[in-house]
Amino acid sequence: MFGHLGFSYVGLIFLVLLIAPNILWSRNPPEDYDNSFEHGILLLLERVGQVGCALCALMFKDFNFMPFTPWTLWLIFAFALMALYEICWLRYFKSRRRARNMYSSFYGIPVPLATFPVAAFLLLGIYGKVVWMILFSLILGVGHIGIHLQHAEVCGIKIR
Repeated sequence: MFGHLGFSYVGLIFLVLLIAPNILWSRNPPEDYDNSFEHGILLLLERVGQVGCALCALMFKDFNFMPFTPWTLWLIFAFALMALYEICWLRYFKSRRRARNMYSSFYGIPVPLATFPVAAFLLLGIYGKVVWMILFSLILGVGHIGIHLQHAEVCGIKIR
């Protein structure tokens, strides 16, 4: 329940999938991107969640592949969410690269560039049965999704 210490190559894969498109984005952010209005508490929760999820992903071997059981479906769903996250980044990079394009929904899912990775890390925590990952992904979700919802509102995107 609290996890077994050891390197997780699956966690490393998740972090690479998470960070790679963000690095590409940071080299050429949208001209209309403005983060000056982000709420301080949401930003703090986001940072705590990011650090906690990154550390958990790497330091608990419980996330590594194990023999297939019905429990493995949690890992499959987590990878599926990361694949959807990558698809949303591809959609953004093929767009006009405006802030509005970052926050638009994906088949009814609001702020998918925040929602998909948070949900993926939550499912990874469930798969590994690591309460710390579950806790940090929930903290990350409040901060990261909250900030993305603020951005969507500023961009004039209606969230249902």
